[in-house]
Amino acid sequence: MTKPVGKPNAGKPHVRFDERGEETERATSASPRLSSTLLKRNKTDAADAEAICEAITRPTMRFVPVKTAEQQAAGMVLRTREMLMRQRSQTANALRGHMAELGIIAGTGMTSIAKLLVLLRDEKDSRIPSAARFALIQFAEQIELLTTRIEKLDREILAAVRQDPHARRLMSIPGVGPLIAATVRTSVLDARAFATARDFAAWTGLTPRAQSSGGKDRLGAISKRGNRQLRTLLIVGATSIIKLAKRGLKVPVWIRTMLQRRPVKVVSVALANKIARTIWALLVRGGIYQAPTAMLKS
Repeated sequence: MTKPVGKPNAGKPHVRFDERGEETERATSASPRLSSTLLKRNKTDAADAEAICEAITRPTMRFVPVKTAEQQAAGMVLRTREMLMRQRSQTANALRGHMAELGIIAGTGMTSIAKLLVLLRDEKDSRIPSAARFALIQFAEQIELLTTRIEKLDREILAAVRQDPHARRLMSIPGVGPLIAATVRTSVLDARAFATARDFAAWTGLTPRAQSSGGKDRLGAISKRGNRQLRTLLIVGATSIIKLAKRGLKVPVWIRTMLQRRPVKVVSVALANKIARTIWALLVRGGIYQAPTAMLKS
């Protein structure tokens, strides 16, 4: 018996239909990782369907809301920028390596690459053979082209963030810029899906992995689960705050005391965890960030 063709059911929010009127997407989808634990031996389509049906009946199953086309488009802008950033880093590393073979050493970072580009175009420099100069100029032009495209995407992201009131509130948090705010707005559709701020921080992969047994708690490194791009941006933002703290920026007492007994990278991850929890609080409760009253100079 064929499925009757009809109009979309108004009682099903965020349900999509194809041109024949058949339903193509649900409002939520179950986690494939959690569903795979219920999969029996010999993977088949029937076994997969049975595992999915079993998983969605569990009371503790977690569901993921389906993104709208606009949310998917905003995520595409961020992922495009991330890919261009990787390509620029790859090209810059290749240029730096080839120049090092000629005895021209440069440090990491785009500032050092800019100096290499100036040196590369200086035809009076005899250290660079003409054939090598011709080849490396291709790298230089590629780096400049990628930089132009990245800057264009940055302007688009900044314009979108300025039009979003929730993203503007997130940027009141120290260490949160337009990129982090835009990433949160595209990847976190409903912050209330997390019961607590700690759950949100764990979802971003900024909490230790628990390997406990026999009544003994063993906590390892961070789990690195969830959105890798968001986690990386949070750690970068936290690292920038710590760098400014060494130059005299006022920071909370716990950061100052932790820097005295733990490595900088450990403190950066801890601060990133704190920023993630603050983001959750603003998304759920509203308002803007309020700095703590007890602030000391680093």
